[in-house]
Amino acid sequence: MLDVTGQPLLRQRGSGAYPERRAPEPGRVDRFLIETYGKVAARFGMGSRSLAKRAARVEALAGEYSTLTDDELREAAEAMRGPFLRHGFDPDLVARCFALVREVSGRRLGKRHYKVQLMGGLALMDGRLAEMQTGEGKTLTASLAAATAAIAGMPAHVVTVNDYLAERDAEELRPLYEALGLSVGVVQHGQEPDVRRAAYNCDVVYAVNKEIAFDYLRDRMALGRRRKMSNVLLDRISAESGRTPQLFLRGLFFAIVDEADSIFIDEARTPLILAARTNEEGQHDLFRTAYQLSADLIEGADFTVSGAGRHAKLTPAGTAKIAESVRDRAGIWQARRGREELISQALAARHLYHRDKQYAVKDGEVQIIDEFTGRIADGRQWQNGLHQLIEVKEDCKVTSRNVTQSSITYQRFFRRYLHLAGMSGTLAETVGELRAVYGLKVVRIPTNRPEQRKHIGTRLYRDGEAKRRAVLEQARAQRAKGRPVLIGTRTVEESERLGALFKAESVEHVVLNAHHDKDEAAIVARAGEPGRITIATNMAGRGTDIKLAAGVPEAGGLHVLITEFSESRRVDRQLVGRGGRQGDPSTYEALVTLDDELFATFAPRTVAMLRKTLGPGAGPFDARWADLLRRRAQGHAQRLAYRARIQTLEAQRRLDEALGFASSE
Repeated sequence: MLDVTGQPLLRQRGSGAYPERRAPEPGRVDRFLIETYGKVAARFGMGSRSLAKRAARVEALAGEYSTLTDDELREAAEAMRGPFLRHGFDPDLVARCFALVREVSGRRLGKRHYKVQLMGGLALMDGRLAEMQTGEGKTLTASLAAATAAIAGMPAHVVTVNDYLAERDAEELRPLYEALGLSVGVVQHGQEPDVRRAAYNCDVVYAVNKEIAFDYLRDRMALGRRRKMSNVLLDRISAESGRTPQLFLRGLFFAIVDEADSIFIDEARTPLILAARTNEEGQHDLFRTAYQLSADLIEGADFTVSGAGRHAKLTPAGTAKIAESVRDRAGIWQARRGREELISQALAARHLYHRDKQYAVKDGEVQIIDEFTGRIADGRQWQNGLHQLIEVKEDCKVTSRNVTQSSITYQRFFRRYLHLAGMSGTLAETVGELRAVYGLKVVRIPTNRPEQRKHIGTRLYRDGEAKRRAVLEQARAQRAKGRPVLIGTRTVEESERLGALFKAESVEHVVLNAHHDKDEAAIVARAGEPGRITIATNMAGRGTDIKLAAGVPEAGGLHVLITEFSESRRVDRQLVGRGGRQGDPSTYEALVTLDDELFATFAPRTVAMLRKTLGPGAGPFDARWADLLRRRAQGHAQRLAYRARIQTLEAQRRLDEALGFASSE
C-alpha cells in the first residue's frame, strides 16, 4: 500500500498543497484474500534479519559522528536535507541520519539507541509495524524515524493514545530534537485553535489520535468538498500576511502510531464524528419521558437485551405497550420508528450501561470511560440520545444533543498518510487485519536482553468474593517478600471493590482508575517500590513503564495479578508486559471467577455448564476450565468486534459514495 522510496513524498511537500494519499478501497473478496495471506505469512515468522544487518551498518557509522562538536552535529543534520530532497529515503542516507541522531541522543539524553531500537526505527522507515516488547524503549525508537523525516523536510506526526503520553514523550525527547535544529509541538484536548496551529507548524508533532483526526475533519470542512490547491495556497498566503489561518494541519505526510493495535483495532469500531450542539426545544423533557417509560417494560416479555452488542430490542408486546402509553402524546411519539428507537436507547441506558464501568460521573457530568485504556475519553459523547438518557439516569444536567457535521473512520483516516508506520507490544494476533485494512506488514523486533517473565498459573473461583480474598492473600504473600504487586481489573467498579477490601483489611495500597487519572504519573513512578501494591484498571496496561527500585529485582521483580480477562487477549498481554522490562525478573498469574462479566456476556452457556460440572465449593478449580472459558469468551468477543469494525468501514464507504465527499482531489 505504501511505498517508501521517499522521493514523490518529499516532492509533494514543496508544492504547497495539502498532501494526503487517496485511500484504496479493496472489496470484500480482496480484503479476505489479503487478510488470509497475512495470517499465513505470520505463521512463517515476522523475522527481522535484514533489519539487523542494516542496524549494524548504523552502528558502524558511529565513529564518523562521535568526534564532532554539538554545533557540527547540528550542521550535519541541516546538510542532510538537500540530499534527502534529491534522493528520498535512500538507505545509506537513512543509516547516516540514524547514526547522527543516535550520537545526539547519547549526549543530550544519556541514552544511546540499542541495536534492537535501531531495527525498530528502520522498520518504521520502511512503513511497517514493529512489535516491540514492553520496556524495550519504543519512545526512543520512534525518535529515530521522526527526526529523520523532519530533517528530510516532512512534518512528522507521532500519534499516541492520550494527553499524558503525548506530553510526556514530547518533553522527554525535546532536548534531542532541538539539538538537531528541529521544533517540537504537542496537540492535546482543550487547546485553543491558535495553540494547535502553532503546534502543527512544528517539525515533529506529538498528538493524541482523536485530536489529530478531528482537526483533519475541521480542515476538510474548511476546505469544502473540493480540495483545490488554490484554496490551500490562499490559506497559506493569509497566514503569512498575519491573518488567522483556517487550517490546522499542513497535510498528512509521515505518521508513527504508538500503541498501534489500540488505535487501529480497538478504537476502530466507532467512527469519529465531528458534531455541533443543537438547540432543540423540549428535548430534555423528551429524554426524561423516554427513560421513565422504559421502567414499565419487562425484560423477556417486552424487550430483549444483548450484552455482547450492548443494545436492546423491543418485542411485539413491548411495541404495543409503548404505542398505548404514548397515544395521547404529540411529536416524535406519534412516529413509530422514532419512538421505538428512543425507547430502545432508554432501555440500553437503563440495563446495559453502568456507572464506573462504561462511564463515570465527575463534577455532575457523565464522562465516557474508554473500555480499552480505562481512562476518561475527554470530549466524547454517545450518539442518538444515549448520552442524554444516561444523564437522566444519573440525575445530571441534560446536555444538548449533537448533530453530525462530518465523520471518518480510523481505517480511512490513517490510510491517507503518505507514509504510515507504527509500534506496539501486541500486534501478532491481528497481522491479517492490519495487512488487509491498512496495508501494513508486521515485523517482530527481538528483545535487547533475554526475557525473565514467568507465568505461575491461573485459578478459577466460583464467585467474586472468593476471588477477591485470594487476590488479597496473594498480594500479602508477595509483599512479604519485598516485591511490588500490580493488580489489574477491567472496570473502575472492580478496582474500587478491591480497594475497599484491602482498606478493610488494613493492607496499604493505591488505586489507579478513571477517578484518579490526574495522579497517574506519580502512582506509576512508585509502582516498582518494594512492597508497593497498585490496583489499576487498563490505565496501567499501555504506554507506562514500571521501573523497579533497588533490591526489587533480587526479590523477584514485579508480580502482576490479572483479576479479570479482557475482551482481547492483547490487552491482557499488555498488562502482563508491565513486568519483565529489559530482562528484569517478573511473574504473573490470573485469578478469575465464573461471575466475571466477560464470561457471563460472551460464554454464558459454558458458564452454566461449568457451574453444574464443578459442583459446590468456592474453588480454586482446575486451571483448564478457566482457559476454556477465556478462549471461548475472547474468541466470541473478538469475532463480534471484527464484524463491527468492518461494518463501520463499509458504512463510511457507502456514505462517501452517497455524498460524493471523498477527499481524493
